[in-house]
Amino acid sequence: MARLAVNVDHVATVREARGIQEPDPVLAAGIAELAGADGIICHLREDRRHIKDRDLTLLRQVVRTRLNMEMAAVDEMVEIAREVCPDLVTLVPEKREELTTEGGLDVKSNPRHYEEVVGRLREKGIEVSFFLDPDPDQIETAHRIGAQIVEIHTGHYSEAASEMEFGERFERIVNAAKRTADLGLAVSAGHGLNYTNVKRFKALPQVEEYSIGHSIVSRAVLVGLEQAVKDMIALVKDL
Repeated sequence: MARLAVNVDHVATVREARGIQEPDPVLAAGIAELAGADGIICHLREDRRHIKDRDLTLLRQVVRTRLNMEMAAVDEMVEIAREVCPDLVTLVPEKREELTTEGGLDVKSNPRHYEEVVGRLREKGIEVSFFLDPDPDQIETAHRIGAQIVEIHTGHYSEAASEMEFGERFERIVNAAKRTADLGLAVSAGHGLNYTNVKRFKALPQVEEYSIGHSIVSRAVLVGLEQAVKDMIALVKDL
């Protein structure tokens, strides 16, 4: 049975739109857990555009399921992660000009650097995941340098403009998930998934966890966060 991890970044984005104290992503995390979420995700970006250091510190104190810190593989973030000790770190690409993460990490560009980052994190007992496009070469490189989990980037699939594109892009995800599992790594998936396009993943039992944020927070505006999380759990648990 698949798990659901809820990303609370977009709660913080709403807060930062007014520069005030609400809504609080830490409180949102508590509600998500009470609604049945299996984990909480936050991305501490270098520019601190939504999640702040304060949020990460408090999330570490209050999350009772599993805290996943998304971050760039840079010294500042590695040191913060080593101090806070989330259960899991997901290494992601990061560009200042992007609205949200636009693609998977290019591990092949500098494997020695990423191997060093993995080692520094695992010294503290932190699991390490790589956010990757469904590219077998990237997945195999991540495996070779010590990744324990691969989160497959589903953004391009989610943005498909036709049924043919959906099918072609989903097939790439299927092949990537199978290869990841064959290497002995855990498989998760995320980015752009919503209450409709996640249903196709019923055909993909290798995925153990789904990382979903924007769609849940968007639905929460209309039905409340507790109900939005429960609605997504109902879909994910059926996959």
